[in-house]
Amino acid sequence: IDGVPGGFDHCYVLSPVAGSLQPAAVAKDPVSGRTLTIETSEPGIQFYSGNFLDGVAGANGKVFPQHSGFCLETQPYPDSVNQPNFPTTILQPGEKYSHTTCHRFNW
Repeated sequence: IDGVPGGFDHCYVLSPVAGSLQPAAVAKDPVSGRTLTIETSEPGIQFYSGNFLDGVAGANGKVFPQHSGFCLETQPYPDSVNQPNFPTTILQPGEKYSHTTCHRFNW
């Protein structure tokens, strides 16, 4: 992320198949070999790179500078309610909303 002043806060479009899990992301730590694999039935995944972390101390005094962490959030497309070409996010009375996201950790 060096050289990226604002970092990332982007929604990536996935290729969902209604009602089934699809690959969304893989993150791997080359030092430890730990891997996070995400599958989801959602149409998008938001990647955020800790843009507003500012060096404040967290648990046990650990300091988190800008871009020292990341987040992957499965979700509908942003602004779906106002975009007729996006899958709808409007839930009518009596309808049910359901999605599945699976996080797998290996090390």
